[in-house]
Amino acid sequence: MGTAISGPGKSHGNVNSVLTIDSAIVDAIVAHARRDHPDEACGVVAGPIGSDLPARLIPMDNAARSMTFYEFDSMEYLRVWREMDDNDEEAVVIYHSHTATEAYPSRTDADIAGWPDAHYLLVSTREPDSEEIRSFRIVDGVVTEEEINIADATVDA
Repeated sequence: MGTAISGPGKSHGNVNSVLTIDSAIVDAIVAHARRDHPDEACGVVAGPIGSDLPARLIPMDNAARSMTFYEFDSMEYLRVWREMDDNDEEAVVIYHSHTATEAYPSRTDADIAGWPDAHYLLVSTREPDSEEIRSFRIVDGVVTEEEINIADATVDA
């Protein structure tokens, strides 16, 4: 699996400019992206509030069912965010796939990014035998790439 890693980015608020994420979570995100291809896949990785630690993968349905756009289903979104709230969690990572382009946020992705403290992880599935995985911070429409540290630990699923 190919992983694009960039240099340090700017830090926004109380967040790191490096995404540290378990390899099992990354593998599950890639599997979700491959499974939903040619449509974009999407979901979140929850973690304890304020920890910046992605711990629990929550694959979601792309309500748009589109090869070029993702949209969380409103009822599923409400259920997932209530569940995270009940568990004292927040969305640490918001992820989606690009099926025909590089793993870089589109103008639409940047415009709809509503969680300034979240890491935005993108997976490109345009190549059948490899993946491009990149992470970004998106604040007020400004996209800043950040490093990814893929670690070996455990995943709550």
